[in-house]
Amino acid sequence: MKGLKELYNKEIKAKLQEELGLTNVMATPKILKVSINIGLSHAIQNKQWIEIAQSILERISGQKPVLTKAKKSISNFKIRQGMVVGAKVTLRGQRMYDFVERFVVSALPRLRDFHGLDAKKGLDGNGNYTIGFKEHIIFPEIGMEDVDKVHGLEVTFATSAQNDQQTLALLKHLGFPFKKNKK
Repeated sequence: MKGLKELYNKEIKAKLQEELGLTNVMATPKILKVSINIGLSHAIQNKQWIEIAQSILERISGQKPVLTKAKKSISNFKIRQGMVVGAKVTLRGQRMYDFVERFVVSALPRLRDFHGLDAKKGLDGNGNYTIGFKEHIIFPEIGMEDVDKVHGLEVTFATSAQNDQQTLALLKHLGFPFKKNKK
């Protein structure tokens, strides 16, 4: 089986250029980076959640996550400046392509009641697509025996596309299963 990066360079890039009517090969959209985030609202009551979230992100992505801290205090949420409020990982290069391939082939089909991704919901107009999950257990790297509580995470795919149409075309060619229009 070909790797996703090799498949993109040999086949998908030419198809995208033809489909989008681009004259320059360098203008063809590509994935620049993938960011995976976990919010740690539970860490306010239980500090052990920080370590659990770090180990989960490390297993999913293959690299150590960075902890994000609150920039200012918010009394309604019992958050103080400098408190850990999340963890994130940014993937680039070969790790990014490997993650996208695992995500499309093995993680998305494991979603409960999955009928395809919503093409309109996750786009931001600048070439990025964001998907949020309520359960982190869809990834095969996470075993059910390791799970104390189920929590959500968010995956953002940043592309070099100029608009939503180019972003959708790129993601469809990479194998993302989008819902069919009911027209």
